[in-house]
Amino acid sequence: MPLKQLLCLMSLAASATCRCYAPNPAFPVPSWPNGASTLKAAFKDLEKQYDLAIKDPKFENTSFSIEVTSKTGTLWGYHHTASNLNPARPGDKDVSTDSLYRIASITKTFTTLAVLYQHAAGNLSLDDPVTHYISELSSPNYILPWKDITLRSLASQLSGIPREFAQSDIWNSIPDPTSIGLPPATGEGLPSCDEYNYYKPCNRSDLLDQLKTAKPVFAPNQKSTYSNLNFEILGLVLENVSGKNYSTLIHDQIFSPLNMTASSLTPPNDESHAVLPLMPEGEPNYWDVDEGVQNPTGGIYTSSADMGKYLRYILTHYNTLATGVNWFHPVSRGTGPHSFYGMPWEIFSTPDLLPHSDRPVTFVTKSGGLPGYYSHIYLLEEYGLGISIFVGGNGDVFDDVHTPVTTDLIVAAEAAVWEDIDAIYTGTYIPTKEHSHLNTTLTLSTSPAKGLHLEQFISNGTDVLSTDLFSDSTASEWHAQLLPTLLFANETSQQGEIYRVLPVLSNLPPASKRPVWEDDCVTDVDTVTYAGKAVNEVVFWHGEEGGGLVVELPAWNVSLQRVVDEGRGMVVQGVKVDL
Repeated sequence: MPLKQLLCLMSLAASATCRCYAPNPAFPVPSWPNGASTLKAAFKDLEKQYDLAIKDPKFENTSFSIEVTSKTGTLWGYHHTASNLNPARPGDKDVSTDSLYRIASITKTFTTLAVLYQHAAGNLSLDDPVTHYISELSSPNYILPWKDITLRSLASQLSGIPREFAQSDIWNSIPDPTSIGLPPATGEGLPSCDEYNYYKPCNRSDLLDQLKTAKPVFAPNQKSTYSNLNFEILGLVLENVSGKNYSTLIHDQIFSPLNMTASSLTPPNDESHAVLPLMPEGEPNYWDVDEGVQNPTGGIYTSSADMGKYLRYILTHYNTLATGVNWFHPVSRGTGPHSFYGMPWEIFSTPDLLPHSDRPVTFVTKSGGLPGYYSHIYLLEEYGLGISIFVGGNGDVFDDVHTPVTTDLIVAAEAAVWEDIDAIYTGTYIPTKEHSHLNTTLTLSTSPAKGLHLEQFISNGTDVLSTDLFSDSTASEWHAQLLPTLLFANETSQQGEIYRVLPVLSNLPPASKRPVWEDDCVTDVDTVTYAGKAVNEVVFWHGEEGGGLVVELPAWNVSLQRVVDEGRGMVVQGVKVDL
């Protein structure tokens, strides 16, 4: 029976045809400090694009900062200073990596990280109802079903509670509601803080009082919908379990350990690199607005330099923050077919970015906005990259700012990755000295469309790719692609990269020409075994036996060494052999 058909039978959830395309991840996470030079041309191109973009008059009142980081350091940045600044309060006149912005709702990720820390320490549980930590919510005076709302629900935007309690009410902004068809309203029962009282900060009592009359948008855990209230409540939980106010807790748990020395929850003074956009007449500058009890949802001030430290930490710790939690995993669907909610991430996965592959690129993001400030962070687990964009001024420029660095750069990174993979892995492999009696060879090829794949595999004289083990009678064009598991045979020394071979269809028909279920595919990597060993397991050993690359095939009980053509000879493990 062909391996691919066997895969289908072994996975009851698979479609009848079991057609899978472009598996992900396709390569190990790149180490950009060792190959960052491959992105220099892309960065120069980005600079040209931004140099041209800022000539548009809409950038005259707008400053912005963009930075790209890898797991180990900043790779590139671009900073623009508005040509029009407020003469009475200009703020930073030369925007740089140290310039400070309000990042608004990106603060939610800091709140969630603090909750994860408290969960890992045993001070709270993500799956406890919020009533365990805020006793007032157990009162029958509250309409919302708090006993069914967990901390995980809140952090994942799955609580079903309303979005706001003291903002975004047009009663504050429209002098005559009847002009748009609304009836007159007295405002009785509305809060007396934030937008209802000249931006007086709301406190804990204000929040809890307003929650008494709040009604659900959805039942708990039914569907994610954006809510700032979720994180204001989590802020109260953090204060209760830690005994510290929110600002002190975030400083002690996150800012200080990560050396984010410029970050705070109170407004830095104007001379401390403050980005102060020139606001339209009559609009407040939100730099000085105290968020009060709403700080956990949007109160942080930071620089792109500090944000780079934060993104590097997340890129290297997202799967180790708390037992059983991968911080990059989605928890529910958004409204769009490619959009998902995380905890509290906004996740976008698109198959339309890469020019030679339908493999989706996934952006784990968080956005934020206050009047005059617009921010976005992007984490790309597969590429080991983090991007931050902070804008102070005209929000209409955001598309011009974020599109090049999140599209052109990723396409360039993809090309650079395959150049490296080709140089490291592509070639013919023959048996090592202990297996030299075997008539066995393996040839690996690389392309952006097919990834790293088996071009040929002869095992002791048998063409394995033409046997029932790998052949697929249901498709004429398929290839045996190597999928990195990101694990090592020796985890201690991080040696022995483990891959799995998967049969993959080579050509994905256009969406308009394929049946609805054509691209239904569940992940099923651990499939057929032989004598207890995975038939599709491949282990790469770098630098073994004289410095060459060795491939181990455990189920086939053979190790193969890479050979490299040099003129009329071959180099095998560093020793030239004449042909």
